[in-house]
Amino acid sequence: MKAATYRRYGPPSVVTVRDWPDPVPAPGEVLVRIEAAGLTSGDARIRAARAPGGLGLFLRLAFGVTRPRRPILGREYAGRIAACGANVTRFSVGDAVFGITDGMTLGAHADYVAVKADGLLYSRPDSLPPIEAATFFFGGLTAADFLLDQCSLQPGERLLIVGGTGAVGSAAIQIARHSGAHVTALTHADNLQLARDLGAHEALDYRIACELSGYNVILDVPGVMPQALNALAPGGRLGLVTATFGQMIRAALRPNQTNQRRLCASVIQETPQAIARLIELHRVGGYRPLVGESFPLAEIHHAHARADSGHKRGNLAVLMETLPPQDAPYAP
Repeated sequence: MKAATYRRYGPPSVVTVRDWPDPVPAPGEVLVRIEAAGLTSGDARIRAARAPGGLGLFLRLAFGVTRPRRPILGREYAGRIAACGANVTRFSVGDAVFGITDGMTLGAHADYVAVKADGLLYSRPDSLPPIEAATFFFGGLTAADFLLDQCSLQPGERLLIVGGTGAVGSAAIQIARHSGAHVTALTHADNLQLARDLGAHEALDYRIACELSGYNVILDVPGVMPQALNALAPGGRLGLVTATFGQMIRAALRPNQTNQRRLCASVIQETPQAIARLIELHRVGGYRPLVGESFPLAEIHHAHARADSGHKRGNLAVLMETLPPQDAPYAP
């Protein structure tokens, strides 16, 4: 099979596509022929061994101290069952599926991946084409966890999303609007209409926005708004998606700040319950992943460069040979 591999940490150029042995499903596993995979900011951080302040050591301990322990990146994917290991009854060959690789095993940036049949693997609904199914989980799970669980967003509350049109922000706009919140998105001037199309009541240019105040919840996706706590109403909650180690400790030990403002910066939960909730949100029209750009596997280094830029719309998708390169504009 073809796989995008890297043997050292570094810039996008360290990722190369090469021939790689096909994985063989063990008992209880299935082999998925991947049609499309997501490339997330997490993949880019692992590739570069770059993490928010204080978390770099943990990243290297998890993925390799001096060089990558797992040569193929990628966690979220969509495809079809190509083979079943022994004792698999949940799926059959040919089934359309989408899912997340188990734990920190990665491996989705390839033609095939072997995963546990009883893991985070699901039948793909007809309403999700492969390119969207492959980018369904990262932004959606992150947004739902922060908004609905950590920050306890309520109907009628005022929400400010900093970074409103990336993978997490585009999901957050939709989920918050569906939940009955009043949504303001802070984004680049070029993306203001996109934010409105996604459901934001207001869209503001982050370069000129000022005098922001009175928000019940602020979701700071890139972690670049130091004045965010001051923009909260009394009793407000600040969700820091890209939190430093110090901020995570602070949120755990002393979450309540001045005027009972609360800091939320926990690791998101990738549980079957959280995924079932996200799939249900999609079913009722409350969430659809936004795919901003797609790249063939042979050009995956360009996708990494786009992720590194910090300026992308929605999600990035990597397409295998079974799917032709395509544009995937969001269609509200």
